[in-house]
Amino acid sequence: MELVYFILIGAVAGWLASKVMNIQAGLLTIIILGIVGGFVGGWGLAKLGIVIGGGLVGSIIVSALGAVVLIFIYKLITK
Repeated sequence: MELVYFILIGAVAGWLASKVMNIQAGLLTIIILGIVGGFVGGWGLAKLGIVIGGGLVGSIIVSALGAVVLIFIYKLITK
């Protein structure tokens, strides 16, 4: 059940990040961005000493922030 929860959070976070960064991507790409963004966001915020509340909303926010960073880096590389 945790895997389904993980994928759903990744999908929502990836969708939010794709809307914020204005990119068009497929569903699988969006889910992967959200999942990897969760790791990037969690690591980056921990290094900065920033704590966002736990739970579903906190997980989505952290994952979306990480996915936004990944999309930003991707756009820099592909220009």
